[in-house]
Amino acid sequence: MRKFWDNSNDALLGRTSPPLAGGCVLVPERFRIGGVEIAPATVLAPMAGVTDTVFRRFIRNLGGCGLIMTEFTSADGILRARDKKAKRYLHFYEDEHPISAQLFGSDPRVMAEAAHLVEELGFDLVDLNLGCPAKKVVKCNGGSGLLRDLPAIRRIFEAVRARVSIPFTVKFRAGWSEQEIVCVELAKMAEDCGLCAVALHARTREQGYSGQARWEWIGAVKQAVKIPVIGNGDIRTPRDACSMVEQTGCDAVMIGRSAAANPWIFRQIQQYCAAATADRAYDEPSNGDRYQMIRTYFEMLIEEEMPGAQGKMKQFASWFTHGVPGGAGLRKAVYEAESAPEILERVEEFFAARLWGEGALAKT
Repeated sequence: MRKFWDNSNDALLGRTSPPLAGGCVLVPERFRIGGVEIAPATVLAPMAGVTDTVFRRFIRNLGGCGLIMTEFTSADGILRARDKKAKRYLHFYEDEHPISAQLFGSDPRVMAEAAHLVEELGFDLVDLNLGCPAKKVVKCNGGSGLLRDLPAIRRIFEAVRARVSIPFTVKFRAGWSEQEIVCVELAKMAEDCGLCAVALHARTREQGYSGQARWEWIGAVKQAVKIPVIGNGDIRTPRDACSMVEQTGCDAVMIGRSAAANPWIFRQIQQYCAAATADRAYDEPSNGDRYQMIRTYFEMLIEEEMPGAQGKMKQFASWFTHGVPGGAGLRKAVYEAESAPEILERVEEFFAARLWGEGALAKT
């Protein structure tokens, strides 16, 4: 994952922002995937190393996110009795519903059995990953590696659809490269095979996370199918989310990297869409909010006894302190800490000096 993105240039991309007065296009209040209602129409994207049960519940508790998804998980791994890491990815709590489990793999039989296991575990939906650009996944013909073999994808679609009764969805990229765009054909095939929704990350595998997402590809998919279409790519603000809906007609928006850097993004979208005034204001996090957020997330990691909690704390410190004056000092202190409790102590010390004067810390 990359923390920063290229600066967008909406004019060059032919994008226009929605009007801010009456009649503007907003993110829908809800949509349905099969028999599952998602409200609001916002989805936390599956992200390797990020969307574990702690982060998912953290996002859920902040509000505004309609559907959360697991980290992408090896179908082969969860069927192996000794692969405890893969099974851990599928651990979730009751307060995470509605929740979707994302699987990757290339063997139709294995994918079908893994999906059946996901259904037995109580997940609301199961999703197929056709978007991961990582070389180690692609070389095993998983993730976006399958985008060059649509017949193989069809066999997976058919095998999984025949094995589960819960809604089955797919998240994919537009194609392997600019010369191999298959998103419309793939979406039509998904609909034909009985899938309940599609999510398009509007980049190619070759792009990785660089360059600009091509929202027009999302619009083309929406025009081609009747099942719900979820748009993903370059949503950094509430206005971006509404712009994507306006320009593509998509039924919902999916957010990944922006949620890691700004966990409030879903709540901000909800506030923006609910605002009665033309300026559509939404809350920006204060230092006190950031302190509460960091402390809460780190405490949840410790309480959950999450494997690699210390590493996750150091990873997230760089995202969560973005925009905090003096944040570089906190990041350095966190990186040099030798235990999870020491990391939490460094956080307390950093914010104490800044918030006592504001009276914010005394209220926590």
